[in-house]
Amino acid sequence: MPPFAALVETFLAQEFEDSPTHASDLGLSEYDGRLDDLSAASMERQVAESARWLKRFEAVGDAELTPDEQIDRDLAISVLRGRAILADWESWRRDPLLYSDTILGSIFGLFLHRLRPEPELVDAAVAYLDAAPELLGQGTVNLGADLAHEQIVRRGAGSARGGVRYLRELVSEEVAAGPGRVRLAAAGARAAAALERWAAFLDDLAGRCTGTWQLGEERYSRLLREREALSFDAPGLREMGRTEYDRLDAEMREIARRIDGRGDWAAVLAAANDDHPPTEEAMRARYEHWTERARTFLRERGLVTLPDGERCLVVPSPVFQRPVLGVASYASPPAFSPSLLGHFFVPFAPDGTPEPEIERRLAANSNGKIPTTAVHEAYPGHHWHSVIRKGRTSRIRQVFRTPFFSEGWGLYAERMMREQGFYDEPLQELYHLNATIFRAARIVVDTSLHAGEMTVEEAVRFMTEKTALPEATSTSLVCAPRARRRFGANAYQLTVAVPASSALYKYAKLLLQAGRRSPPPPPGSNCCVRSARISARVSAEDVPGCRGRSLVERGLSTSSWVPGSP
Repeated sequence: MPPFAALVETFLAQEFEDSPTHASDLGLSEYDGRLDDLSAASMERQVAESARWLKRFEAVGDAELTPDEQIDRDLAISVLRGRAILADWESWRRDPLLYSDTILGSIFGLFLHRLRPEPELVDAAVAYLDAAPELLGQGTVNLGADLAHEQIVRRGAGSARGGVRYLRELVSEEVAAGPGRVRLAAAGARAAAALERWAAFLDDLAGRCTGTWQLGEERYSRLLREREALSFDAPGLREMGRTEYDRLDAEMREIARRIDGRGDWAAVLAAANDDHPPTEEAMRARYEHWTERARTFLRERGLVTLPDGERCLVVPSPVFQRPVLGVASYASPPAFSPSLLGHFFVPFAPDGTPEPEIERRLAANSNGKIPTTAVHEAYPGHHWHSVIRKGRTSRIRQVFRTPFFSEGWGLYAERMMREQGFYDEPLQELYHLNATIFRAARIVVDTSLHAGEMTVEEAVRFMTEKTALPEATSTSLVCAPRARRRFGANAYQLTVAVPASSALYKYAKLLLQAGRRSPPPPPGSNCCVRSARISARVSAEDVPGCRGRSLVERGLSTSSWVPGSP
């Protein structure tokens, strides 16, 4: 094996040992059943190891590497620099979801993807369940009232309570009646009791919290420049968000004038929200309908290749995800498995949600909005992007992904489908643009919150007023920690808990648009298809920002650059 390939493989082997649940999530079934060691000693050891790995990758010069290997090296460096920037932030002492998600997501992922025979899945799930009390005990020791923030801790408690029902009532139903189900039910009951104690601990901790979630402008800017390899800082990103917001606002006013003659797009959308599915199941069925319509549209237009055997199921969101995520999300097939089955999670409400709140949630998933969300999450958004990447990019790029291109591609896909004539009416175009303008608004919110220039209440009000989103949705987007990788790899990455990443969607989408002619080619033309495929190929690489710009330029400069293009 060449020296650099050996270096990468040794690095990944260490990563998988440090996080066997991540390895399992990637489809490496030999790691099933092993929970991560999240003790303070383990977390501190991993910080030191990451620092050593960073030095090793930084010492590898360009002359020793092929162009593709240079990208892999830069990706490793960006990941490791991000860890170094956040090392003293100690999120493992702040965020309870790190602990409960590791348990719940790992078990859920086993039965979601079903990569092994059922008896082996039962063995792995029972092993996870039996180890749950120890891992939650590590969280009890680690979380500190001096660092954790009340809002983040209370969200963790809500997720834990959703997890109690999953473990106690639902997980055993994943397998056929018999000894396996009995084992799962018993182990699930024990783990559910531990999770109940964990939720009670979090309730008590929340009342004592004095910590913050604000990174500060300096750390935020370092994440942009060193982790994401971009050229601007937090104020520069904020200004970009404001400029893009103003441009989109003007475009939306013009479409609103075509609809009602007045041009008040917020009023048009507020009225249109009343036209929504009557029930959550009807909402799921509507998303399923538009998901299939988008897939058929792509196939008939020849815009992308749909790999043989790919499927995207449209299903209710997991019960433990519902208290912390009020928007649609997607779980990709494991990167190292042969599976091409993805899951589009429709945002059902948590158990016990009052009917008026369910009605507001349904309004946030109106019939006019559903088409662009289906495009973003499924075709040709996250689902297509995930399945087309399989076997087309390096091993390390399968392990480490960046929202810069995964989410940037989702936004670009929405725009491209509009240009191709997918949306039936101006109202659907307006909802598409609203889904884009709220990302521009989030750039402003994200940077302002972490710089201490905006409170959470001000951020919710800003999002509600500037994007025509219902207040409940704005609150979820601003405040809720994002769904973790194990049940929504491409789920929204939200402002308070996961800074910087959410703000990057919009910039990456703009970069992908730069990979096309301006104005866009006519729908169905060869130029249009090639432009879409260049942008798709670039986004499939999932690389740091500076390398992404280089790939776009390569795509623009030569038509022969896209061998095996999607």
